[in-house]
Amino acid sequence: MSPRNCATRAAALAFTVAATLILQGCQPAPERVPTQQSDSELLAAIFSGSRGTWVDLTHSFSDHTVFWPTDTMGFSLDTVSYGRTEGGWFYSAYRYSAAEHGGTHLDAPIHFAEGRNTSDSIPLNRLIGAAVVIDVSDRATPDYQLSVEDITRWEQTHGRIPDGAIVLLRTGWDARYADRAAYLGTDQTGPDAVAQLHFPGLGPDAAQWLVDNRQIGALGIDTPSIDYGQSADFRSHVTLFGENIPGFENVANLGALPPTGSYIVALPMKIEGGSGGPLRIIAYVP
Repeated sequence: MSPRNCATRAAALAFTVAATLILQGCQPAPERVPTQQSDSELLAAIFSGSRGTWVDLTHSFSDHTVFWPTDTMGFSLDTVSYGRTEGGWFYSAYRYSAAEHGGTHLDAPIHFAEGRNTSDSIPLNRLIGAAVVIDVSDRATPDYQLSVEDITRWEQTHGRIPDGAIVLLRTGWDARYADRAAYLGTDQTGPDAVAQLHFPGLGPDAAQWLVDNRQIGALGIDTPSIDYGQSADFRSHVTLFGENIPGFENVANLGALPPTGSYIVALPMKIEGGSGGPLRIIAYVP
């Protein structure tokens, strides 16, 4: 059973089945049908972390959340209530506001491709599945574009990217997230700041190669954008999203994942008709 079929099955049978498949490595089912007790034990081992490790790949949302320079409002968390009520119990509630595209977030295909999937219509099998991590952190520069050669070199060592895989690009840029200027290349805001952006991304030729030669489910990166900072046409976005391949941006902690063998659950806020939204993305490493 391929990772793509495993992910599809997970979408159809809900997350508990996906968790079972994760622990079993998406391998063909054994001849003996598992008992209800063994299934429960497998699920318990997954969720407790006793047979693997859960890794949070998400930056927290706060006043320090990184947004695109033109999104000048940032993330706002306003207190509605905090303290003891007249009835004697403690109660807190907040109101938040933010643009769709800030912090760790989803780029829905419609963000750069008319008529493609919106945030609420992305199939779950593109958000849950086996991951591969292509690590270029040893050579990434502020204007680095991950190339076809980077991908094929990775495959020479780790094998062909499986159909349906969630491809994660590690540049090491998440280590700079707390320093806006280091992360974006500028601490300026507004339209004029866009020309000053410098960070790595996926080269357009590599995006086209993935579309032409591999059947990936989604693509994530630990920088502010799939395209590198100096991109003027966002060609990698356009290429991937035209094929309904969603993107995950500002992903964290990719250094905690192996090149192969981990599994991703990336569940964004389900905004009807949305072009993206806040994302809680986690990985399971057996």
